[in-house]
Amino acid sequence: MKGTIAQVSKTMQSILYRTAHEVAAECGVVKRQRKVNGANLCQTLILGWLSNPAATLEELCQTGAAVGLEISPQGLDQRFTKETGVFLQRMLEEAIAVTFSVEPVETALLQRFNGVYVTDSSIVQLPDELRDSWLGFGGRVATSRAALKLQVRLDMLQGQLEGPLLCPGRMHDRAAEALHDPLPAGALHLADLGYWKLAGLADLSAQGCYWLTRLQVQTKIIDAAGRSWSQADFLRAQRCDRLDVPVRLGTKQQLQARLLAVKVPPSVAAERRRRIKEQARSRVQKISRDRLQLADWTLLVTNAPTTLLSLDEALLFARLRWQIELLFKLWKSKGQIATWRTRKPWRILCELYAKLIAMVFQHWFFLLGNWSFLNRSWLKAANTVQQHAISLAVALPSRTQLLRSLRVLAKCLASGCRINKSRVAPRHYQLLINITDVPMA
Repeated sequence: MKGTIAQVSKTMQSILYRTAHEVAAECGVVKRQRKVNGANLCQTLILGWLSNPAATLEELCQTGAAVGLEISPQGLDQRFTKETGVFLQRMLEEAIAVTFSVEPVETALLQRFNGVYVTDSSIVQLPDELRDSWLGFGGRVATSRAALKLQVRLDMLQGQLEGPLLCPGRMHDRAAEALHDPLPAGALHLADLGYWKLAGLADLSAQGCYWLTRLQVQTKIIDAAGRSWSQADFLRAQRCDRLDVPVRLGTKQQLQARLLAVKVPPSVAAERRRRIKEQARSRVQKISRDRLQLADWTLLVTNAPTTLLSLDEALLFARLRWQIELLFKLWKSKGQIATWRTRKPWRILCELYAKLIAMVFQHWFFLLGNWSFLNRSWLKAANTVQQHAISLAVALPSRTQLLRSLRVLAKCLASGCRINKSRVAPRHYQLLINITDVPMA
């Protein structure tokens, strides 16, 4: 759905009024429609924590007063029950079922594809008491026995956010990725090695999609002559520092791909080896000689033809994957989705669900105001949204007033919230604009 102020306004009112009343009744949250109902309860929590993610019960009650809920801090605290948790989880499902997008970002490089989709996940640790709801990793650390994994897919071209889809913390990313809808033909898919699966890449190719990913260390390479190589042996046999050659991946799958390899500076390779050794020590694992040697190279594989994606362009696209890491960082640091003021398990879960809904709404506002700018700053935009959240809460009952408040917010987001240029170390958006500035490693 193309995102416009009118559509976002209509959707917000529908979710926070009609849907909230219906879902609250189904979940048994409200027994008698008196002061507290599904609408004013979820509005209080979602918009209250959107305005101030560290809000106390007293401050949430002030937001409640703005949306017509008169309740004491003690009364609000008593509302954080298992039933309310189920209610807010259902409300999150309703929110993420609606996806908005905007006109494509004006950069020819991204517009070569029918969407540039980045997929990733993030873990939120939960109290051990919630392990029956969200099973974690087990082990001796109590908080690891309950964990929630957030699966997110973001289109960097038009801003469409799919998720956060919820799954148990112990579920592997490869299994969780099946929760997402199929990508459109002509799209480019970016993901980290947690999603590595040759069969999955083959499926994307069959669907007419392109993919770009780092190369999993143990995957064998089949060269044009049909000879099987380990990656380290293959690179040792090369006489150049940059490589773009057709290969097949895996001795059984033999997936057609381009191998893109660029030798990195010695300082970069040394830092990579340091991290590999540190990780191995923490996991009590041995490190192979080949793995340490591969630290000298940046290795990518793709099924996109050279006419669509050059080696330098692929290196630049690979950096786009970090954008979703920045999104999770924004949600956790600015939205404080994994921070709470209580030890009560169900109050924690209610707070997490409400804050995730707030982050979905926040992304909708980003699309209205500053997504079309490549130099957008999510942190500055989040600050602006927080400043306007109470105004949106007050305007929510009136379609006219809500439209006016959203227009003001969109103007504020568009007039600022930008990342400054850097001449010393060009920002990623600067490289997207001028591909000739892409570093060689």
